[in-house]
Amino acid sequence: MSKAVSALDGVTFEGFAKVEETGLRGMITVRGDLASKEVAEAVKAATGAEMPGLRKVTSGGKGAVAWMSPDELLVVVDYDAANAAVATMTDALKGTHALVANVSDARAVFHLSGDSSRDVLAKLAPVDFAKDAFGSGDIRRSRIAQVPAAVWGNADGSFEVICFRSVAQYVFDVLKVSAQPGGEVGFH
Repeated sequence: MSKAVSALDGVTFEGFAKVEETGLRGMITVRGDLASKEVAEAVKAATGAEMPGLRKVTSGGKGAVAWMSPDELLVVVDYDAANAAVATMTDALKGTHALVANVSDARAVFHLSGDSSRDVLAKLAPVDFAKDAFGSGDIRRSRIAQVPAAVWGNADGSFEVICFRSVAQYVFDVLKVSAQPGGEVGFH
């Protein structure tokens, strides 16, 4: 059996913000009625997290849950725990109209940190990254330059960027260019 590897093997760049590929992450798409008790219980069983509100991320002892659309969540757990989380949620949702799919190997995740990380993102995505508009626990599904991506804010002021694995090199490259010294736009 082959060994799982991340898209860019932990590549990093440090300019006026630090860009790091985070390595393997367990990611599960859950589609269904987000207002249902069954979905909330399934998500809580797999992650320990409550259901997130509109454009929010919640965390529990075993993972995080991100609101992606009116009928879609992204459940994030340790890579090695993804299949067990899928099984837990699938069992909990038996008889319910829902989809649970492990998409871990189809995604890449980047971590942006530093006082100017908002500047990096503001140059690449049509999202208001001002501190009063986008904070900890917020998520937006948008694009980074020319490709689809999701961005969420962490409690420490850093950000996670999730994209398709097939465009990971492109996303890293545009984040790296955007983080080069001299390009701050004034969000810090």
